[in-house]
Amino acid sequence: MHLEYVGIRVTNLKRSLKFYTELLDLKEVGRGDFTKYEAGIWVKLKDEKSGQHLELNWYLKGSHFDVPHVAGEGLDHIRFAVDNIEETYKKLLEKGAEPKPIDHSLTEGWVAHVKDPDGNWIEIFKIPPSQASK
Repeated sequence: MHLEYVGIRVTNLKRSLKFYTELLDLKEVGRGDFTKYEAGIWVKLKDEKSGQHLELNWYLKGSHFDVPHVAGEGLDHIRFAVDNIEETYKKLLEKGAEPKPIDHSLTEGWVAHVKDPDGNWIEIFKIPPSQASK
């Protein structure tokens, strides 16, 4: 058994795709349209460096998958490892990511958080040199 991917619900697929591909450099590797089954559209993204996958799920209004969406319910955060946290944080804010209360100045430069377009927390994390080779 192994983890295939993490799927998150999004309210605007185009906006979320732009956020995850342009700001966080994920690449689209698959897509499916299940609207004919009164479900929605999924897009699978891949991080080229780690090989990890994230699936964005958008559901039709009124479908049985379209339940009330509260950011953070059941999903705490999605972590991205970076080499330069200050540079990455600044780039994300300049491109429209919303800052959260935890930024790199409060954590001695090792972690910061921003929100994606649906309010999910994105953690950017600087891997300590002792863990970088693992």
